[in-house]
Amino acid sequence: MPTAIGQELVALLPRLRRFALVLCRSSSQADDLVQSACERALANADRWTPGTRFDAWVFRIMRNNWIDHLRRSRTEGMSHDITTRTEIVGDAGEEPILNRLLLAEVQQIIGGMPREQREVLLLVCVEELAYREAAEILGVPVGTVMSRLARARKRLVEMTAAA
Repeated sequence: MPTAIGQELVALLPRLRRFALVLCRSSSQADDLVQSACERALANADRWTPGTRFDAWVFRIMRNNWIDHLRRSRTEGMSHDITTRTEIVGDAGEEPILNRLLLAEVQQIIGGMPREQREVLLLVCVEELAYREAAEILGVPVGTVMSRLARARKRLVEMTAAA
């Protein structure tokens, strides 16, 4: 394993976990997905082309792993995450609680979006990838990325204004 790839992979871990959470909606599954993507990236390090976006390459690996997992789960049956409820602990003031409630509301709205819109929203708005890079990761045309992103943003604005 080249040292540079290992270092880049470690630096990419927080972003990988965010993307994994968007894909799976479960902390434990997200951790497993990140680990699996890292293992594949390290095992196939020779397939990465230096000079290209390393993060986009690993995001693509992760998304493909998730799709493979979904295909397997259709035949094996779905498992449920029993740790879906979290409690707010340790915040004494009103502002942190209101911020967490707002964040939970936004997460719920994003979680209610179609998978395609959630993926594009995360890759472009959170991970700050270019439309072209997001399109390559998702395997769709750039226009499709733009359309999905516009619909996701519009829905997010409408839903947060209604609440």
